[in-house]
Amino acid sequence: MTESQPAYILTISCPDTLGIVAAVSGFLSGAGCNILDSQQFGDSLSGLFFLRVHFEAPPSVGGQAEIERGFAEVAARFSMNWALHDAARKARVLIMVSRLGHCLNDLLYRYRTDSLAIEIPAIVSNHRDFYQLAAWHNVPFHHLPVAPETKAQQERRLLEIVEAEKVDLVVLARYMQILSPELCTALQGRCINIHHSFLPSFKGARPYHQAFSRGVKLIGATAHYVTNELDEGPIIEQEVERVDHRLTPEELEGVGRDIESVVLARAVRYHVEHRVLRNGNKTVVFR
Repeated sequence: MTESQPAYILTISCPDTLGIVAAVSGFLSGAGCNILDSQQFGDSLSGLFFLRVHFEAPPSVGGQAEIERGFAEVAARFSMNWALHDAARKARVLIMVSRLGHCLNDLLYRYRTDSLAIEIPAIVSNHRDFYQLAAWHNVPFHHLPVAPETKAQQERRLLEIVEAEKVDLVVLARYMQILSPELCTALQGRCINIHHSFLPSFKGARPYHQAFSRGVKLIGATAHYVTNELDEGPIIEQEVERVDHRLTPEELEGVGRDIESVVLARAVRYHVEHRVLRNGNKTVVFR
């Protein structure tokens, strides 16, 4: 990708029928665009078709708005739910954390080393533990404590930050508070959570100790979109690692922290690269 050849990502979901790929590729080639990568999936159960196309567009096309205007006719013909994204634009990601900082630290490192193409305009926490870490990375830190009587006010302040900073994605990097249904609705489709894969088997406090007492042989982590149903949102990414009887609960926690960090970073990358398309309560992830 060069400055003279801007690149875009087109994402589509629509009823599956003949001619979708031909229509999309025909429109792009007719406009002089060069397809760099294309992935597709037809779901026989839902009857939906999913497509992600990464392409370059010549200056003669006239930019994103012109492409969108021209593509609208194709989209209407196939009843498409679609979006066109500037591939060069970095998503603005707000990170929320409580007192477990492994996922936050991992995301900040990837951000600082440009291995994750995002901007982080703010870190929000209900504790002060990581304000120095945020300062070291030159990221504004917002301490928003939570109490039952102030939860609604705290969430309103959070949404003010989201709006003021033009946040694209909120990441719950081990943020140990349950979001209200109103906040979940406000952040629908743009809030990702990470948790241990023991759910729903080992809910509540000290899940690794619960797992240890049951002698688990696999532990893992799950990244999913946040919905009103606690920990039931569409899953984006999962990973597991085999363990055995020799590991203590504390050692299980260490393995879990590593997996959680990797899984959350993958999920964030898939989302900001527009690789995740909703399919009911599931996702299609083009890796």
